[in-house]
Amino acid sequence: QVQLVESGGGLVQAGGSLRLSCAASGSTFSITAMGWFRQAPGKQREFVAAIRWSGGSTYYADSVKGRFTISRDNAKNTVYLQMNSLKPEGTAVYYCAARRSIITSATMAIQYFYDAWGQGTQVTVSS
Repeated sequence: QVQLVESGGGLVQAGGSLRLSCAASGSTFSITAMGWFRQAPGKQREFVAAIRWSGGSTYYADSVKGRFTISRDNAKNTVYLQMNSLKPEGTAVYYCAARRSIITSATMAIQYFYDAWGQGTQVTVSS
């Protein structure tokens, strides 16, 4: 079992920045990748970014490319999401997720393949 705890959400003005953190505990040796997803009010949860635990290859949704950066610290079992140039449409609950399955590039954005989820952290971007 892997447990995830997010932190770093809050209220920020459009154009501002926030950094989210997600600390993993438990069977962290089994993690193959971690990702961030978000769910805006009235919408389905969507992929934001992901990173391979070994090697560090990263993947981004088109809507955040060039503005968000995902990174990890394997020693701390922590993944980060640096969010710059935030837009009001970025208002959502952001969830951290971890997967332990064999990974392929094609599945990095698919929620089904992630089997551990954090409780979510609210990000509100004011216009």
